[in-house]
Parts: sequence; C-alpha cells; structure tokens
Amino acid sequence: MTDAARRDRILGYLEDLVAFPTAYPPGHSTDICAYLAEKLEARGYETGVHANVPGMDNVVARLGSGKPSLVFNVHIDTVDAGDPALWSSPPHEATVRGDSVFGLGAANCKGSGAVQLWLAEEIARRGGPALGEVVFTYVTDEESLGPNGMAFLRDQGIVRPDMLLLGAPTDNAMVVSERGVLWVEVTTTGKAAHAGQPEDGDNAILRMLRVLSRCDAEMGKRLADRRRGGMHSTINVGTLSGGRNANVVPSECRAVIDRRLLPEETVDEAFEELDAILRDGDEPVGSVTVERLRGTNGFEGDLDGEMLTALRQSIEAVTGAPAAIGGAIGVSDGRYFADDRLEIVNFGPGVGSEGHAIDESVTFESLDTSARVLERLVGDLLGFRRE
Repeated sequence: MTDAARRDRILGYLEDLVAFPTAYPPGHSTDICAYLAEKLEARGYETGVHANVPGMDNVVARLGSGKPSLVFNVHIDTVDAGDPALWSSPPHEATVRGDSVFGLGAANCKGSGAVQLWLAEEIARRGGPALGEVVFTYVTDEESLGPNGMAFLRDQGIVRPDMLLLGAPTDNAMVVSERGVLWVEVTTTGKAAHAGQPEDGDNAILRMLRVLSRCDAEMGKRLADRRRGGMHSTINVGTLSGGRNANVVPSECRAVIDRRLLPEETVDEAFEELDAILRDGDEPVGSVTVERLRGTNGFEGDLDGEMLTALRQSIEAVTGAPAAIGGAIGVSDGRYFADDRLEIVNFGPGVGSEGHAIDESVTFESLDTSARVLERLVGDLLGFRRE
C-alpha cells in the first residue's frame, strides 16, 4: 500500500469515528460498535459485541487461533466536548488544518482507533497471522475507570492476552510502567439542627474538614519519599459534598479520594493505610466511615520481553531513532491485567496533553508512524500468511 493510500484510509476511519458521540457520561457506544463490528467482520474477523450493561457495548474481533494471543485495545469513549462554541471547528467533525486532524477524541483515543482499524484490515489482506491470533478490542467505560469495558472482557474471559498493546496517546513512545489507582469514599455523619442555634447540632462538614486536614498532613509526610524516576505516589481529594441548605447544620458529608500508587504498592495495602489514617482521630465512634470504591494495581514491563523488544526494534526501524520510553500521568485499561503475568505496553499516536482539551488534534505524521510501527510489529511477532 502506498503512503498516500494508507494516509487516506486512516483519515477516512478517523472521520467516521469522530462523528460518533461517545462522551462519558453516559459512555454509550452501541452505534460506533455496530460500525466497527461491521467493518471487522467484513474483513474476515470472528467478531462479537459484548455488553455488561445496555448501551455500553464493546467489540472483540479475532483472526487466527492459538498462542500467542496478541491483543490490541482502544477505548472509544471520550470526555464531553464542553461548550462547542469554544472549538475552532465542530467537535464531532474531523477537520483537517495543516498537518493535523482536529476533533473530539482525535488524540484520545480515536486516532489509535483509526490506526488499529487500518492495521486489522492490512493483517487480513495479508492472509492473517502465520502464528497464533491477533485480537482487536474497542471498549467503552475507560473515562470513568469503570467495570463495563476492558474489565468486563477480562473478567468474563472473553480476551486472554499473552501480549497487550493499548492505543494510548503516547506520541509513539513506549509506556511500560503505570501507577495503580485507588478510589475511596469517606462519609462523616453528625446531627442536624437549625443554623440559628448550631450548638444543638453536630456539623458533619466541619468533621470532614478535620478528617481531611489530618489525612493531608499525615499522607503528605508519608508520600514525600515515595518516588521512582518520573513516577511518584500521590493523593487528591476529588469531590466534596454535604448539607441540605445554608440554614441547616449538615448531618452528612461525603468526599472521594484518589490515590495513585507506585507499581510496588498494592491497592490492598494502600486502602488499609488510608483507612487507618482517616479513622485515627478524636471523632465519635461511627461518625467516620470509609469505603473502597475501586482500585487496581500498577504494572511495570520488562523491556527485554518478546513484545517490548519487537516494538522497540520496530520503532527504531521506522523512525531511524532510538525508541523513547514515556511516562503516564493517568491510568489505562492495562491495569486490569496487572496481576496476570503478561506483557503490557501503551503505544499510539497523539500527545497526551491533547486529550480532554479544546481543539483536540493529532498529526498525520504521528498517525502514519504508529501505523507503520504496528504493521512491522505484527509481522515480526506473528508473521503473515501471505507476504
């Protein structure tokens, strides 16, 4: 395939994908998954649409059989576009300006979606993998860190990768290490009373402020030295809500805390630590409750592994430069496989800072480089039946 034909094909797929509204909330993906399933099935893939809850569909398409199972992944949900008037062009139209394509999800992660759809087509055109199977997964519920996308496919055994490549916007660098994530909800309770006589009540918001202030001071000391390279362990209070009206002493307050963990930290240990700190105070027994909402461990890849070695060599062959090792601020769906003893890497076109931004964009060069690297990777790892 010529460079121009590859570029036109990828651009056409990206235009189609951006046109589907898949923002979370609600993260509905029925229409875009129907489109993807039709494309993949037409190219000979064994294709299924799987949903844990109605409206949140996921596509799984496989070609070949046996091991190794090389699984590609893209999340097709996006954040909300916000005010469309702030965009230079309609968010749900892939607009070409200069050497870039603009549109909601262009970088995170529909650009990777278009590249991987082209890759699936190219693998099929060349007869499929000579060894093992190749699997393409397009999932929702990533933006909410939810259980209805890649987590569902893993828990149901629908995908069992030996090697997992997630199409994150890494600017075609290899992200092989990722922090774990833990979300915890804290609830404080008190006693309602009239604001004109607050001494008759017990203010749950003030209790929460005391609890969070103590937690911030203690965790700040503990996390100061939990660093490794560019990664560090963090804590953030993300939401705080409570009270019914300004003239009522609030009887309940809730907060949600986000903890990011180094790969060597586990979510179980992190929850126990945080739970102990939040409860360690002079508040009345039963007035502070702590609930673990969700959490997954981080992972750290072996750069000498089969897939990572092949990917590094593919990057260097295509770009003529050493493969870059990038870092991740957020977390990917790879975290659901962190304890499964497989190779995991995030790799794809686009810059991470473009995701979630007004006028989100991805460059043609980044898309094309990603496509050529992945094509070479599949050839090196699995081979093609027809060369």
